[in-house]
Amino acid sequence: MTVTKRNEYPRPQFVRKEWMNLNGEWDFEFDDDSVGEKEGWYRGGHDFSRQIQVPFCYQSQLSGIGDTSFHDIVWYRKNFSIPEEYAGRRLILHFGAVDYEAKVWVNGCLVAVHEGGHTPFHADITDVLLEGDNIIIVKAVDYSQDFTLPRGKQYWEEESMGIFYTRTTGIWQTVWLEPVSETHLKRIRLTPDIDTNEIALQAFIQGPLSEGKIQLKSVIRFAGELVSEDIFSVSSSSEFRRIRLQDFNDHHLGRWWSPEKPNLYDIELTLLVNGQAVDTASSYFGMRKISVEDGVVLLNNRPYYMKLVLDQGYFPEGILTAPSDEDLRRDVELTKEMGFNGARKHQKIEDPRYLYWADKLGLLVWGEMANAYKFTENYAGQITREWIQVIERDYNHPSIVAWVPLNESWGVTDILIDKAQQQHALALYHTTKSLDTTRLVISNDGWELVKTDLVTIHDYEWRRDVLEDRYSSVDKTLSARPGNRWILVPGFPYEGQPILLTEFGGISFKKGSLQEGWGYSGASSDEDFIKRLADVVLPALSSPVLQGICYTQLTDVEQEINGLLTYDRKPKIPLEIIRKINEGQQP
Repeated sequence: MTVTKRNEYPRPQFVRKEWMNLNGEWDFEFDDDSVGEKEGWYRGGHDFSRQIQVPFCYQSQLSGIGDTSFHDIVWYRKNFSIPEEYAGRRLILHFGAVDYEAKVWVNGCLVAVHEGGHTPFHADITDVLLEGDNIIIVKAVDYSQDFTLPRGKQYWEEESMGIFYTRTTGIWQTVWLEPVSETHLKRIRLTPDIDTNEIALQAFIQGPLSEGKIQLKSVIRFAGELVSEDIFSVSSSSEFRRIRLQDFNDHHLGRWWSPEKPNLYDIELTLLVNGQAVDTASSYFGMRKISVEDGVVLLNNRPYYMKLVLDQGYFPEGILTAPSDEDLRRDVELTKEMGFNGARKHQKIEDPRYLYWADKLGLLVWGEMANAYKFTENYAGQITREWIQVIERDYNHPSIVAWVPLNESWGVTDILIDKAQQQHALALYHTTKSLDTTRLVISNDGWELVKTDLVTIHDYEWRRDVLEDRYSSVDKTLSARPGNRWILVPGFPYEGQPILLTEFGGISFKKGSLQEGWGYSGASSDEDFIKRLADVVLPALSSPVLQGICYTQLTDVEQEINGLLTYDRKPKIPLEIIRKINEGQQP
């Protein structure tokens, strides 16, 4: 097996030129008896018995370990030294994601504690650094059989089964160091407004603001052409400006972002203290609007039919972590080549590099939370805190047009009758809307919806005549109960929202390997698969009710063989045939 190292800059929406990648070989240890902290492993003296390739979890082959048994407590150690050119600056240690709880020590000093397996965190480690060698120690705790944890498709048994897959424990996204000035940019928030042709910029500043005249300079370009240049004074830790883009922009000839024309503006921000640049970060944005008017989904103020594919983002050798950046790009390319204009990232907070390629190549994305399975008060706090972090991390990506905090009543299994669970779903809906007024929010994708911007239905019926009849009118659609579930929770009536079929198909077809598995219906040959695919897609596309679809699914995953591609991304039938069906043509 070739050792893979993820070398690309991990945070494409907020890029600094200077950074130090800490991926690669780390010392590693299981702590099944939970003695590591008591014995002081964080001091660095423990004799670690293994090595692991970060950022791949120990369950994956690419980690160099490939052990899928339960080990809920794991430890990491990495020695590093600081480049001379970083001297005199603050040093920030970043983690893309550690599942589920993390404690981080540098040179024996606790510098970070984080809860949540899918979101980034960081620590300023400047004051605990030593000359010469330094040591990072990470303790990660993952509760394999805790049903209240936001875990997505990670199974609570040692061997994956059904719709659940191999778990991910510990570090699974890039770790890196970044030098910054005492006063520096912490993050930015970019909100496009195509109706006024303005970009709203909110910049968050870290560090002292009283040590001279502080200013922020913004430079916006499109394809290298200067569009806007502005400089303004900074007087607080959060500064807000609306910048008018002085260029021609309309739906057909201009520079709006869409899957068909993924136009992106580049923005560079420079923080100045007494006229001297102390920090520079670059980003990008797309002028894009997603909205609903009179019950119709609009993209950039025009009706837009969403053709999505369900994409779970698993990889045979890396599990939740793609082997390379090129693998993430290729998933976007394959999706588009099959005639889809979007992806619903199912039960996974995806790597920001995937979202970068969706932004750059043009693909709509539904951002979906990794759900838990059991409702408790503690669960409600955990998922809400992490979901807020997800929205903050991914807010700037133009590809994301919808948020899905809950799926199929996972974590709220009694939502039909339990008022507390209904209020929880409502709280997630309204919290999401309060943090992001620019995107659509689906309260509980699939069925048993409460307040929601879209009515979304999961239906694995495979008979063409049944689908044609079921989706021939709004009344028939809403009175049907696929999976024997109410589409809307009683007390939450239909309010004219757009209706979409957001899981359907799921046709199993064993192809190209000895892999055994299952699907919601089965095909016996290429010809049978093509017929079955047309029998579910074409009725949905011709329905006068539906305004979008999401086919299950992009790839096979472990024991699930209902993908359009095999697990190693090989097409089961020619991509052009799938594209033809997605264009509404009989193959």
